[in-house]
Amino acid sequence: MSLRSRTAGAVLALAVPFALAAVPADAAPVPEADPFVWTDLTPTYTATADYQYEPFAVTDGYRPIGRCAQGTGTGEGGAGYHYVNPAHVGSLDPAEPAGLLYETDSNGGRALVGVEWIVRADNAAGAPTLFGQSFQGPANLDGVGSVYTLHAWIWKDNPSGLFAPWNPTVTCP
Repeated sequence: MSLRSRTAGAVLALAVPFALAAVPADAAPVPEADPFVWTDLTPTYTATADYQYEPFAVTDGYRPIGRCAQGTGTGEGGAGYHYVNPAHVGSLDPAEPAGLLYETDSNGGRALVGVEWIVRADNAAGAPTLFGQSFQGPANLDGVGSVYTLHAWIWKDNPSGLFAPWNPTVTCP
């Protein structure tokens, strides 16, 4: 068993129970609080666990695009640095998000905070859905064009919701 496999297994074993425990028992029911969503996201955790070490993401075809994305509204927060794997653009497979979202960590490196599915908006079908959530957009993504996107903040809690487009706890330097 490789170090990457053991790391992914350990991260998944710790991340999923933590994520389930992060929803207060008395919280109002919202779609992203559905525990089955976390089960559906298990392949995403497994597939992206290694990318907490940013060089593994680059080795596997993810490339940084644009600058750190910051919301324009008060309190919106940010989406961080986008890394996109062109081979996954258009995928609705939970294990193949096209984008990874990073923020600057306390050591000046990159910390994985979320993932993103990206689908080109040049089709007539409109915004797709995944995990019972409609994609946001269309919007222009640097280097990709007009797209629909769905964020999942699986590596950092988002007070705005698991699938919110912006995370108020993510800031750009």
